[in-house]
Amino acid sequence: MVWLSALFFMSLVAAVSYWLTRGKVASSEGFFLAGRSLGGTFIAGSLLLTNISAEQIIGLAGSAYAFNLSSMAWEVMAVVAIIITAIVFLPRFLAHGFTTLPEFLGARFDQRVRMAVVVLFLLAYGLVTIPSVLYSGTIAVVETFSAELTSALAFPVSMVVIATIGTLYAVTGGLRAVAVSDTLNGIGLIFFGFAIPILGLIHLGGDSIVEGWRIVTTAAPEKLNAIGSSTDPTPFLTLFTGMLFANLSYWGTNQYVIQRSLAAESLAAGQQGVLLAGFFKLLIPFFIMLPGIIAFHLYGADIGGMDKAYPRLVRDVLPSYLIGLFLAVLLGTVFSSFNSLLQSSATIITYDIIVPWRGKAISERSKVNVGRWACVVVSITGLIVAPSLQLAPEGLWQLIRKFSGFYNIPLIAIVLAALFLPRANSRTAFGVVLFHIPVYTVITFFWDTGIHFIHWYGILFVLEFGALALFASTNPHVTPQLESPVDLTPWRHRWWVVGFLALCIVALYLLLSPIGIAA
Repeated sequence: MVWLSALFFMSLVAAVSYWLTRGKVASSEGFFLAGRSLGGTFIAGSLLLTNISAEQIIGLAGSAYAFNLSSMAWEVMAVVAIIITAIVFLPRFLAHGFTTLPEFLGARFDQRVRMAVVVLFLLAYGLVTIPSVLYSGTIAVVETFSAELTSALAFPVSMVVIATIGTLYAVTGGLRAVAVSDTLNGIGLIFFGFAIPILGLIHLGGDSIVEGWRIVTTAAPEKLNAIGSSTDPTPFLTLFTGMLFANLSYWGTNQYVIQRSLAAESLAAGQQGVLLAGFFKLLIPFFIMLPGIIAFHLYGADIGGMDKAYPRLVRDVLPSYLIGLFLAVLLGTVFSSFNSLLQSSATIITYDIIVPWRGKAISERSKVNVGRWACVVVSITGLIVAPSLQLAPEGLWQLIRKFSGFYNIPLIAIVLAALFLPRANSRTAFGVVLFHIPVYTVITFFWDTGIHFIHWYGILFVLEFGALALFASTNPHVTPQLESPVDLTPWRHRWWVVGFLALCIVALYLLLSPIGIAA
């Protein structure tokens, strides 16, 4: 019954997605950028599902279970990066009308910089991000439904099935199908985001949500502290060093995130969608991390690994009639991130490798075919690498954050220089990449400097952006005037929303601190 109800919901989402994308993926712009036709709701829904996948759910809940709420900084402070992206980056990106970020950097600097960024993206997606999505999604399914999946082959078979279905989505429907399915699954995600912590508190309190909340806030109130100490995975001071740049790189320069915004029907729609996604990010401490704390109170400090906390809680508190729907939504989050990564990898391969190589000789149909084959190749690569992530000693969340440092800091430094330093030159931009990778490798994996790796994010950003400003050309780069493919009128409510989001960030940190409910 669980699998039938899950299959029914997934089939319904697929059917609606197909119906809304019929005949709209024949052209390359239709396949890769949804014909630049996404409205604010679809952008917000797609950003939500793209960002919140199983590795996010499993990793953050596990961090709260083993430590406290300090890792919520990645989610809550991401709203600052979302605001900057919507107000500062998006108008400039849409004005240039580019398809990929490497394409923009190639036009601003040169082909060496373009190819360096292509290599950074493809290595990050193929070796870290896609494998982590597959691995965490498979863990979530197998652990949550361990009673139904008893075979030793359950893990590899589940992983292959997830990869296959996700690849079919990306190959057949293009970006618009991904965005539509993301929005539908996002509704389910919000429902379970409220349901699971509420049911968990009721279960903890012996059928009383009030008693469950009393236990959470009094038995170990330090678990509710978002002000991390120096020994926590995310110390509080990192909010003011490297975290802003890491989040800004993710929300403002990561191809598989900004591709939704680049597909906006207008600047207003793009800003509306991006800022709306910010509200959902503020709910993550309650949707995802609170269940990890509830699991700590229910099961104690040792359940065989922090990444098992969320699946076990879900298995124990969800009524049987909701299990199938939860499975469908959970797989939807996995498919969303997986599809988005495949789409973006295919876009980069097509527009930054094949199109410059083939030039005008490549037809629109050939571009789409190249993109589809690229999805298949990248998917197989992720499948091969994913099983190795079980060796992560600090948990999946921390591993992903460390490996993200290979590309997020040089990328945000180069993009900011491209936008705001007219004299920044290609030689220094290329040198930043060559400098960052070996230095970051040494200080993160070989030399214990005693400095948290997020602080190193900030230190390296200052060094690299400083080099781009210092070793500059004598003549400023002249940005050519381009005609934007969409209306660039800003969203008229943007400043009211920005102000409200900022107030929510401050209120959340006051609430979840030693002067709030963590007292």
